[in-house]
Amino acid sequence: MLDFGRSCSAEGKREVIAQLNELAADCLSLNHKSDVMKKFTLIGLLCAAFLLGYGFSRLTAPANTGPRVTGIGGIFFKAKNPAALKAWYEKNLGMRMVQSGTNFEWHQGNDSTKKGFTIWAPFRETTKYFQPSDKQFMINYRVEQLDALLARLKASGILPADTVERVSYGSFVHLMDPEGNKIELWEPNDVEYAKMGTITTK
Repeated sequence: MLDFGRSCSAEGKREVIAQLNELAADCLSLNHKSDVMKKFTLIGLLCAAFLLGYGFSRLTAPANTGPRVTGIGGIFFKAKNPAALKAWYEKNLGMRMVQSGTNFEWHQGNDSTKKGFTIWAPFRETTKYFQPSDKQFMINYRVEQLDALLARLKASGILPADTVERVSYGSFVHLMDPEGNKIELWEPNDVEYAKMGTITTK
């Protein structure tokens, strides 16, 4: 507290000035703390608003469902020496190989309890599997509702390159895209695929 009783003397004035300076410093410190608290409060409110908005959008946004591609099911490409190439990848990059190549195992975003698989496989240069494409690769796309997707493609004048092959771990069919790339559509049964005991690279 300021002592005005001693303010008339020079010593008293100096003491009063010192007390005023101390009081001013305290006020500045309080104002600084107040500004910091205001900033943290504002940041907290913005974060809360973002999280609430994100959660609301997740609840109200229409689900991306229906006949469509959902991901990459396989990467197939030609190689001069597939066996040597697989050995190189296994030794240097740690990719666990089986005869055809390797399988990447992951968990599906819409249900993390469900597994998914992506196949990586080199083929001999003389393979006819990519025909009628003359490209060095072919991409396999995982799809939902393959039959409905094919019907929609047919309505747009896009016909498959072969008939649908149905096996225990899914259904397959091939298309040609506008640039001459042969693509494979796979409606997977991941549960059955996992039962095959395939070695995976996690």
